[in-house]
Formats: sequence, structure tokens, C-alpha cells
Amino acid sequence: MYSIVIPCYKSAETIETVVIETAREMNKMGLNDYEFVLVNDCSPDNGATIKKLKEIACERKYVRVVDLAKNVGQHNAMMAGLRTASGDVFISMDDDMQTRPSELHKMFKAFDEGYDVVYGAFPKKKESPFRLFGSWVNKMCAVVFLGRPKELRTSSFWIISRYVRDSIITYDGAHSYLLGLILRATSNITQVEVEHFERESGTSGYSLRALLRLWSNIIGFTVKPLRLAMTGGMIMSVVSVIFALVLIIQKIIHPSIDPGWSSIMVAIFFSLGVELFFVGMIGEYIGRTYMHINKEPQYVIRASYNVEDDDTDKERE
Repeated sequence: MYSIVIPCYKSAETIETVVIETAREMNKMGLNDYEFVLVNDCSPDNGATIKKLKEIACERKYVRVVDLAKNVGQHNAMMAGLRTASGDVFISMDDDMQTRPSELHKMFKAFDEGYDVVYGAFPKKKESPFRLFGSWVNKMCAVVFLGRPKELRTSSFWIISRYVRDSIITYDGAHSYLLGLILRATSNITQVEVEHFERESGTSGYSLRALLRLWSNIIGFTVKPLRLAMTGGMIMSVVSVIFALVLIIQKIIHPSIDPGWSSIMVAIFFSLGVELFFVGMIGEYIGRTYMHINKEPQYVIRASYNVEDDDTDKERE
């Protein structure tokens, strides 16, 4: 069975088209045994998205709907969908028609060659400069801290095998980062160039806050930032000692030199800023450890539809 998992956020106007066109494409490829898992990430649209999802589930029994009680972000919403899905192959797509079902055949061709993960790579993204910059920052952090291959281009459009999904869903921390979880599971990854289309309606749900939250999730999968902080501190200490020696020598050679108040203040504020940054980063690690010990849930399910286990108010701890 093929499971198409789609996190939904203010997508009442587009999600039905996504389902219809994806089902048509799957049938065209002869992949007739499939299901959809649509996860409503507590869309702030007065219930329009969950109403549309319920209508789709009522009309199509192969559509399963999970309604989250609060907004938890795309990655945690995807975790809820992956746990609900029961397929052998899992496909992730966007809810706004920027990732088109018509491109699926390219990805399945690569997947059938034996890869565990196939990403849809966009030659040119239809996104704002702000979003593109945020994506670039996240990519470089993943390269440096997670060992992501530099040539690998990733997106929210991907296909993964069953064992990779099974590995991903064992993670129970509150701050999921799917790329980090995938890189933990396998290195048998490839990418296929697919077209990135214009958004059919609405705007991106990734604000500056959301992008920063996504970036910060990287630290849950590596201790390299702490090692970088330690190395940076050692370098600054050595530079400070050298600078102090230079000042002492200059004072001996030129006794008339007046001490520079401005340079001292600049040095103080610079060192204080660096210190506070590293202390804040260490505090982030400690805070996340505290939240994990207190079992902060990845998500809470308010209700589900066309799902065998239809209990409400479930928590994933």
C-alpha cells in the first residue's frame, strides 16, 4: 500500500484538488492500492480546513483525517501522519499544489531503482527572497552540523520506504526535524528534479518565528554547536592574550600612549554578546532536555476520521 501524508494548514481551497489529482496520477501509474492521511495542524481559519477534510473523508473512504488540538508545525504534524499511515511506501506532499502529482512518476522511477529516500529537488523555487534565505541558512546548518551531503537538495516532497518510516516514528521528542531523522536512518538517498509551481492560494505559513524554530530543531540532533562554542571560546581567549601582550609591548615602547576607552568598551560589549549567545545556546539544550524529561508531547489529537483507532485527545509522548 502507498500512503500519501499531507500536513494541512489553511488549505480549505486547495486540498481537495491535491487529493483528486494525486489519486488520478496514482491510478495512471497503476498504483491503485493507496490511502491519504491528511493532518489538520490546527488551522486558524474558523474551522474551514477541518470541515473540508471531513467532507473529503466522508466522500472517499481511502482518505483518513487527523485533527490536531493545537498547532505544532509541519514536522510534528508529519510525524502524526506517519504514525497513522499503514502503507509500505510513504509519500509526502504539500497542501497548496506547489508540489504537483504530475511529477510523481519521476520520483517513483528513482525509488524503484532501490533508493530508500527520494527527494523532489526544485531547480527554481517559487518562494519569496526571505523564505529562500531562511531555507539556505537551514541547509548550511544541516551540512555543518548533521553531515548532510552538500549536493543533496531536499524539500517537503519525498518518498521513503517502510523501514525508514519505522525508524523515524521511534523519535518521541517534542521538536522533530525530519531531515535529521532521515539522515539517522539511511544514507541511501537521492534526488530528482521536479518543477516547483506557484501557490494556488494563500501565503506561506513559514514566518520568521517558524523558520527560527525549524533551525533550532537541528540542535536536537547534534552536539556540534556546543563543540563549536568551546572552540570559539578557546580562540577568543588566545586572541585576547595575544592582544594584551601587544598592548603591553606598545606601552613599553611608547609610554605616552593613552589607554583607549572606546576600544575597551567595544571589546567588552563584543565579548559579552558572544558569551550571551553561547550561554543561550547551552540553555536551549538544557531547556529541551527539561521538556523531554517532562514528556512534552509532539502533538495532541483532537479527533480522527476514517481511522480504525478513533479515540480522541491522544497524546504522543
